[in-house]
Amino acid sequence: MSEALAPAARRRLSLAETSTPVLARGVQLRYDEARKIWVLLAPERVIAPDEVAVAILQLCDGRGTVAAIVDMLASRYSAPRDEIASDVIAMLQNLANFGFVVQATGVSQ
Repeated sequence: MSEALAPAARRRLSLAETSTPVLARGVQLRYDEARKIWVLLAPERVIAPDEVAVAILQLCDGRGTVAAIVDMLASRYSAPRDEIASDVIAMLQNLANFGFVVQATGVSQ
C-alpha cells in the first residue's frame, strides 16, 4: 500500500479525477461488529460514514484514481457518471480538508 503524504502536504490537496486517494496514516475504515456499522477511525475521532461513503472509501486504496472510482461506482449503481463524479469529489475533498484522505505517494496528480 502506498504511504500517505506529510500533514502539511495533505492540507494543500485539491481533489480531481486524476488524484489517487488513500486514507491518511493512522486512519482506518473498519467494520464495528458490536454496532454492526462501518466506522472511520482516526486519532481521537470516530466517524460513522453512510453506505455511499463506505463504498467510496473502500475503493481509496492508493492505486486507483478518482476517475476509476467514479467509473466503478457509476457501473455498480447504474447512475449518471457526472453526478457520481461530483458527489465523489465533494465527499473526498471534505475528508481531505480534515486530513482523513491524502494523495498516495509515488503518484503524481
